[in-house]
Amino acid sequence: MNIATFSFIVSGVLLNALAQLLLKAGTRNVGAIHLTMDNWFSVGLQVATQLPIIGGLACYVASVVLWIIALSRVDVSIAYPMLSLGYVVTAVGAWYLFGEALSWQRLLAIGIILVGVALLARS
Repeated sequence: MNIATFSFIVSGVLLNALAQLLLKAGTRNVGAIHLTMDNWFSVGLQVATQLPIIGGLACYVASVVLWIIALSRVDVSIAYPMLSLGYVVTAVGAWYLFGEALSWQRLLAIGIILVGVALLARS
C-alpha cells in the first residue's frame, strides 16, 4: 500500500471518528432521547438542528468519499480492517472531550487493535 492510499484510508477513518464525537456532543446537548408517538417530530427536529450533529453528518459524507477513493486503490480485505483505528481515535477522543473512562481492559483492547493494524499495514 502506498502513502497516498494509506492517507485516504486514515483520513476517512479520522473523519468517521470525528463524526462519532460530534454526534455524541450533539446528543449531550439534547439529553436522553425518548421517542413516543406524540413527540417524535419535535424530538427529531431538535436533534436535526444541533450544529454538532449536522457537522457529524457532514464528516460522514466526506469520510465516505475518501473511503470510496481508497477502495478503488486497495483490496477491501486490507482497507476494511483499518476502520478499527476509528475505535482507538474515538475512545481517546471520548476520554479527552467527554471524560469517558479508559479502563485497563479498554487500553488493552486498543493495544491489540493497534498491533493488528500495524501487522495488516505491513502486509
